[in-house]
Amino acid sequence: MRNTQAISITLPHDMAAMVKAKVASGQYATESEVIRDGLRALQARDAALENWLRTEVAQSYDEFVADPKSAIPAGEVMARLRESFMRRIARPKSSL
Repeated sequence: MRNTQAISITLPHDMAAMVKAKVASGQYATESEVIRDGLRALQARDAALENWLRTEVAQSYDEFVADPKSAIPAGEVMARLRESFMRRIARPKSSL
């Protein structure tokens, strides 16, 4: 019994060129390896997102439900973000 299944995919020209370039560079032996590695990266990203949602987001929600007064109003959050952004862009750029 085979562990794989052949499928046909269609990619935009730039993505197809990227796959071919990865093989041509020697990073991968086949185009299938490039696609499999990309799918593994997608699985890892999805798992990380799911973990973040289940831990940090769920915990924040539970804390809010337990004490709604601990919440920060959206307007205040936006004001803090704007202030932080303005400080960052006002900093002089360091020379390399």
